[in-house]
Amino acid sequence: MNNKILMMIELQNGLNDATNGKEWTKGITKNGKKIDWRRCIYMECAEMVDSFPWKHWKAITAEPDWENHQIEVVDVWHFIISLAIEEYTQNNRGSLEDIAVQISNSNTLNKIETTEESFAPIDAVLEKVENLIRVAISKEAVDLDTLFGEFFDLVAMSGLNLDSLYRLYVGKNILNQFRQDNGYKEGTYIKVWNDKEDNVVMKSIWETNSDVTPEFLYEELSKVYVTLV
Repeated sequence: MNNKILMMIELQNGLNDATNGKEWTKGITKNGKKIDWRRCIYMECAEMVDSFPWKHWKAITAEPDWENHQIEVVDVWHFIISLAIEEYTQNNRGSLEDIAVQISNSNTLNKIETTEESFAPIDAVLEKVENLIRVAISKEAVDLDTLFGEFFDLVAMSGLNLDSLYRLYVGKNILNQFRQDNGYKEGTYIKVWNDKEDNVVMKSIWETNSDVTPEFLYEELSKVYVTLV
């Protein structure tokens, strides 16, 4: 079992518990709001498309925003993990560790267990994003193997590997948790830190540390944030 995959699954489960309530796997938040992870996936994928100059009538010489695209890839991963946990729970398929085992034993993970990081042609990336949308909006029972396979294809095509996906995921997950703990829902959270958005600060922390742990990142965010309030 890949420990980084398990860590991401455990972090996502904890974040969902904190933000949606302990019974979120039933498809309802603690406030009675319906949860639709498939919709989250395809809407995030639609935002991903806008990282590229796909419009033939506007900004036709613009460069692709690969950095933003990678962030969107990580956001989609949050929702895919959540859908997998919901699927396993509702159908009594096993634990969080069992999900990690399923992913680790699949051939699809091999695509990103590499040191290589390169960008695929834009049209190929967009086609892969649209494949992921088709899987997400299907009315059939969720096929996690296909969903994971399409996603890891996209990861590999987006200049990411398992290590960089892990670092970005941990960063965004912990930042989301940090926001919740510091008044995000109440509207009191400060998002711009000394003229920099918190996303930028978070990314700079993990870029300067080769092996970021969730605890370390949260502590470093706290050190900076306490100087603002």
